[in-house]
Amino acid sequence: MSAILSAFKDVDLRKKILFTIAMIILYRIGAQIPSPGINYASISGRLRELTQDQSSVYSLINLFSGGALLQLSIFAIGIMPYITASIIVQLLTVVIPHFEELKKEGQSGQTKMTQYTRYLTVGLALLQASGIVALADRGQLLGGGVEVLKHDRNIFDLVVLVLSMTAGAVLVMWIGEMMTEKGIGNGMSLLIFAGIATRLPTDGISILTRSGGVVFAAVMAAVVVLVVGVVFIEQGQRRIPVQYAKRMVGRRQYGGTSTYLPLKVNQAGVIPVIFASSLIYVPVLITQIVQSGSTQPSDNWWQRNVIQYLQTPSSWQYIVLYFVLIIFFSYFYVSVQYDPNEQADNMKKYGGFIPGIRPGRPTAQYLGYVMNRLLFVGALYLGVIAVLPNIMLELGVSASSSSSTPFGGTAILILVSVALTTVKQIESQLLQSNYEGFLK
Repeated sequence: MSAILSAFKDVDLRKKILFTIAMIILYRIGAQIPSPGINYASISGRLRELTQDQSSVYSLINLFSGGALLQLSIFAIGIMPYITASIIVQLLTVVIPHFEELKKEGQSGQTKMTQYTRYLTVGLALLQASGIVALADRGQLLGGGVEVLKHDRNIFDLVVLVLSMTAGAVLVMWIGEMMTEKGIGNGMSLLIFAGIATRLPTDGISILTRSGGVVFAAVMAAVVVLVVGVVFIEQGQRRIPVQYAKRMVGRRQYGGTSTYLPLKVNQAGVIPVIFASSLIYVPVLITQIVQSGSTQPSDNWWQRNVIQYLQTPSSWQYIVLYFVLIIFFSYFYVSVQYDPNEQADNMKKYGGFIPGIRPGRPTAQYLGYVMNRLLFVGALYLGVIAVLPNIMLELGVSASSSSSTPFGGTAILILVSVALTTVKQIESQLLQSNYEGFLK
């Protein structure tokens, strides 16, 4: 409690924390407001009947929206379009020279890239809202057999519904950016954190009532072990020693210091998991949109296999594909974001070198070698954490521990990572007052 009291004693920090909490409350209120033209009573009744495994095709977006997707609230799309747009813009910096130049321009270039991200977010939100509304209009959103939209709807009502969800996604984007600017921590990450954490009590009670106290205790013990493992890996880093040569500038001597270059074990974060989940989710969504209104699987080979494998997280085909995609995107994302040649050139420019390694190209080769070894461990770690709940499903464990719930590996990975990052930011501000901090 002394740590919390110390944080609230700082006036500026207290304002930031209270502003962040207020924005999270506003986000959660919006997640409960139904969109216009929705048969809310029918949706509520259907959601009580559905299990998490039956709705797993929507698990990623529903997880990030805190359950708002299946309720078709005004924040049903959530933060997913902004995340996808941010990732696309980052990757385009390697493909498009103009984006690479903007990245090097500093604050002005970053502002321009943020503007592009916002435009792309609106387009993705509009596309995604149209897909969700199309599924709802055909009665396929909640597994079929339920009328989620009003019976007397027309094309104007569907357009209003799409625009409402798109506007909700834009409002969520604004809330996240305001939290980043005037609050504490990363706004987008905290919104995802709030959406996942909101479902913890409900899913915990569901596991207890459906599977009994023994299974509930086993799941809680597994969660504790998983959290400890995630914290251990997320905090782990390889520290490469760096020595700076002495140099004289006028009458002053610079350099001659020893430091280290920290390389995280999990350099990619949760981005590969989001990429892999999105890639698996998209074909299922498209297949259901183009599929006819019939509840029976189509005779088409593609549609039949997509429905049979990609929509079933417990199948071994889904597990293998999910794991391979995570490994691939881990290497791909880190290769885009981290350039050993650029790092070696910067060290050489300021007179730094790794003891025993010549500056320049040998240093770049050494950094690439070390990063590839760390990346192998980090990619395996992400893959195992993500598919572990799916393997448990395959072995017969209750569907309550599916990866689409807050007790799944992906959700715990996000919760722990965001919590650690936010606490470190609070600690960095408290250190100005000679405070010890939350982390020792």
